[in-house]
Amino acid sequence: MAPSRHLGVKMEAPVKDRFRLIYLKSADTEKSTLKEPVQSRDSQEFEGGNLSAYHEISESLSYQTRLQQAKSDLHHPDPKPRTMAIRFFEALDSPLGASLVQEALSDRDPDVRAQAILTLTKMKNADIGLSLKKYLKDNSPKVKMAALRGVFYLGEKVDLNILLQLLSDESPWVRRKMATLLGWSQTEGALPILVELSRDADAKVRKAALSSLVTLYPEESENRLLKAMTDTDPDLRKWAKRVLEKMVQTPMIQRRDLRSE
Repeated sequence: MAPSRHLGVKMEAPVKDRFRLIYLKSADTEKSTLKEPVQSRDSQEFEGGNLSAYHEISESLSYQTRLQQAKSDLHHPDPKPRTMAIRFFEALDSPLGASLVQEALSDRDPDVRAQAILTLTKMKNADIGLSLKKYLKDNSPKVKMAALRGVFYLGEKVDLNILLQLLSDESPWVRRKMATLLGWSQTEGALPILVELSRDADAKVRKAALSSLVTLYPEESENRLLKAMTDTDPDLRKWAKRVLEKMVQTPMIQRRDLRSE
């Protein structure tokens, strides 16, 4: 079926899916300096068919048309179009877009809430910093991790007291993300938190914490690495052994790169 020449005509569902992909890509073109790609694995699902039949739609899209479609998709019953619409507004990086994305912070789907947090953080929205503490207590690990990224990404001094509540978080992914971000951001005063995380029940959390300890506190990390050589997890034991061997052979100034070994 050929696409309608009049965008006001109601489009069938498959056509509207292609249309969403087109307006999403057009937003990426308008803001080519965006550090992360706008298109996600979810949006790639719309690429299975041949888009040549939709070139006429693509060429005739106006900014207002794309904007209206994105605004409509923010209320779509499927969370994937809602997430795509948020990415569209992220690419445009406008005050109007930020205002619309803020409404998605209360979305019922955790993926949508997480994307809204990440988008508003990248846009450096003035209000998102005040909301991050709230979303660190969300019932979804994805939302908590997005909020954690926001806390560190905004570049403000991290309140370590806020992070203490996550030491006992039920999700190992959240604890691991916190350990990694503490090392990445080189946060001062993180030693007690990282030491506690290095004793975590999850081996991947322990490794992430030890990696950050090597980055931030190379001298203090040696004893922790020695203990890790008798860890119950064989992969962690091997990793700790390799890092210790490198530390013996490497000047102190270069030790911060050992975490990738």
